[in-house]
Amino acid sequence: MPKEHYIVGLDVGTHAVRAVQAKYNQEKNEFNIIGASEVESHGVRRGVIVDIEETVSCISKSLERLERMTGVPVASANVSVSGSHVSALQSHGVIAVSRADGEISEADIVRCIDASQAISIPQNREVVHVFPKTFSLDGQTGIRDPLGMSGIRLEVDSIIVQAGLPFVKNLTKAVMQAGLEVEDLVLAPLGASEAVLNKRQKDLGVCLVDLGAGTTSLAVFEESDLVHTVVLPVGSQHITNDIAIGLRCSIDTAERVKLEYGHSEPKMVSRDEEIDLSKIDPSEEQSTTRSYVVEIIEARLEEIFNMVNAELKKISRDGKLPAGVVLTGGGANLPGVADFAKKHLRLPVTIGKLQNITTIIDRVQDPSFATVSGLALWGEEFGGSSDASLSSTINKFLKHPKTEKVKNWFKSFLP
Repeated sequence: MPKEHYIVGLDVGTHAVRAVQAKYNQEKNEFNIIGASEVESHGVRRGVIVDIEETVSCISKSLERLERMTGVPVASANVSVSGSHVSALQSHGVIAVSRADGEISEADIVRCIDASQAISIPQNREVVHVFPKTFSLDGQTGIRDPLGMSGIRLEVDSIIVQAGLPFVKNLTKAVMQAGLEVEDLVLAPLGASEAVLNKRQKDLGVCLVDLGAGTTSLAVFEESDLVHTVVLPVGSQHITNDIAIGLRCSIDTAERVKLEYGHSEPKMVSRDEEIDLSKIDPSEEQSTTRSYVVEIIEARLEEIFNMVNAELKKISRDGKLPAGVVLTGGGANLPGVADFAKKHLRLPVTIGKLQNITTIIDRVQDPSFATVSGLALWGEEFGGSSDASLSSTINKFLKHPKTEKVKNWFKSFLP
């Protein structure tokens, strides 16, 4: 790989299609985003494509703007996968150690991880990622790196992230029709975690919550391992819909009311403050109070964070993550949302900021760009491959310095 190369991330979201191009300098270990584009999304609903032609058009516009900004042609990208069709399940792989002296080799580790994928899944499902958590050797549990150890029976506990095959195929088809090769498919909250979470947070225990327009995604990490991930079918667009119904106004007007007057805490706004809708849209004649709008927002936010807390309860992590919750996505821009989440989740809550990424583009610092920025970083962290799940799995494990030999062994099988 050249000492300096370019990586592209593409996030096809419900509200917008975002793309970034990053330049990575291997000698200086610098990761710099040199270009970013954002176009309004059409043809995507709740994270899945419902109209391929419109989606292709939006992707093409976004890539055209990106190439115009950077002057560097775009040929391939890491693409985000989202939607409520995504699910995660625990898996277990077992193998017999192959060498006569019982020493664990590189091939044994790869075979064991591969064995954890040998589960029965429906024909309309596809494995997107496989993350090995811990290994066991002859009953000894909690092993992080079994390379070089001796034993007879090697086991691994893994988390398998799978998605609906039709949705993945439609996404891949739309990207390829826009003239782009899919380097890797990455679950959206995992991409965002690469951009805004540091190693210490993942070690202590942290939950990333991506408040998107059509979905809310979360990924829970502990001891640097992925513990749980899920995509909930509700997002900040539903807040806009609620405002439009409550005020009996258009969606565009409701969106502006949310952005200009919205808040997550009714106590923080005056009950007497009036909102004249005719100043936003001349065709609207009514007026309302800001406190009423905030009450609508509060009700929907409470539903979203109750769903997030329910997911944390499933894995016994509610109120028990030392590094707390990190919010990303466009919904994280709502004033007071961090304090609201802190109260409902009983955890420390912060708004995600880019880590280990430099850029002079102010827009990229917005929480809504966390996922697409992380996709570019993912390309450098894991490397692209047409076999996304196996590539992610092996490279996830190979981040450990002791397993450099495994990395070289696995690379020999790549085209």
